[in-house]
Amino acid sequence: MTSAIAETDRVLTGLLGQRLVTRERDDFTAIAAVTYAADDLEPALIAQPESVRDVQEIVRTAARTGIPFAVRGRGHSFARHGTVAGGLVMDLRRMDACRIDADGRVGRASASTTTGAYTMAAAAMHLATGFGDHPDVGVPGLLLGGGIGYLSRRDGLTIDALIDAQLVLADGSVVRAAANENEDLFWGLRGGGGNFGVVTSLSMRLEHTPMVTGGLVVFEASGATVAALFEAGLHAPDALSLMINVTRGPRAPFLPEQFHGRPIVTAIMCHSGNPEEAAAALAPVRAAGKVIVDNIKVGPYPALFALAADQAGTRTVRRTGFLDSISEDDANSALELVAAAPTEVALVNLRPMGGAIARVDTGATAFAHRDRGAIATIRSIDHDPAKVIEGAEWADRTAALLRIGGAANVNFLGGDIENGAALAYPPQTLTRLREIKSRYDGDNLFRSNHNIG
Repeated sequence: MTSAIAETDRVLTGLLGQRLVTRERDDFTAIAAVTYAADDLEPALIAQPESVRDVQEIVRTAARTGIPFAVRGRGHSFARHGTVAGGLVMDLRRMDACRIDADGRVGRASASTTTGAYTMAAAAMHLATGFGDHPDVGVPGLLLGGGIGYLSRRDGLTIDALIDAQLVLADGSVVRAAANENEDLFWGLRGGGGNFGVVTSLSMRLEHTPMVTGGLVVFEASGATVAALFEAGLHAPDALSLMINVTRGPRAPFLPEQFHGRPIVTAIMCHSGNPEEAAAALAPVRAAGKVIVDNIKVGPYPALFALAADQAGTRTVRRTGFLDSISEDDANSALELVAAAPTEVALVNLRPMGGAIARVDTGATAFAHRDRGAIATIRSIDHDPAKVIEGAEWADRTAALLRIGGAANVNFLGGDIENGAALAYPPQTLTRLREIKSRYDGDNLFRSNHNIG
């Protein structure tokens, strides 16, 4: 493997110059760092392309030398797929252009455009494409796994807004995938993750979104509240999307001190319809339990991204799946487990689906779980690497309690999950994805992902 590194270094230094970052550089560690700490996955080389041509040459070089290869867009990968031990990382951060066509209602994002940058640019024209809930996530990475967020019940998943994608394949060629061009690849990109190539740009539909009614409501800990919020999310009008967290109160000014470190229940919500209709839509949510904090207000859609927590440098363990219901007893047990968790942060996150998500046929895209009630994710987070094992044991117990397992959203799978692709895709979907993979990446160059190869 040393020869592969040396050959890759020689070729890419000639192409990129100082944009090939080696371990001898003083800034190597900072550039190599990923959001969720990955000390055991430090690469040997980091290539930073500025153009599609650069991407082509980097891909061809990695394929020829056989060096372990990973592609990093922007933001966080829960599974830390944006890095690779002793290999080559293609870091796309220099390719971050964004263009909003207000008249045509089309937004175009480059390889590392963040959801925050795109959303701010679109909001200036009272438009939006629905992403997740964090401003620092790369648009392509989020979209390729599905993309669920504050506009999903109104507009569908992020993949449902995709018009076309440009990508570099394993042989270095550039192709376009759309409903009428490379249709099989277009199907696979919408949920199949980074298995098929390097996405260098995407076009997406934009929807009129002048203002939204949203924010955070914090409730006292109660299983009945969790169950009521879950039902409210499932049966809400399409304009309302919400995210439920069972967690411990942060030491933050907005929360009364007596709730710091104690179990609480939170609901982050967004009503993207007429503000005059928002109060009635939000009433069942607000009535779910005893409210501690209510900061719901009318404002621009990007303001909701400010509620995202910074988790840089942490060790995180995730368990994820789907739930169609949650009982009061199970919710109370989850609250007890959260209270006793061994890590700095522990939470159960529930994201009701339905609405426009469920009105797309389950076979229309590679995201095949549209008929489920909610995405459920359990997270254990700590800065101390020694807490990872304890955190994993806690997450496993909590997942078993809630009977989460057997299927998963690929974007939320952690890196310690075996057979991630088999969890993310039902057999029929996985078979079709593998057929597409064999046509476009038969040698499995793009394998730093929940791999379908």
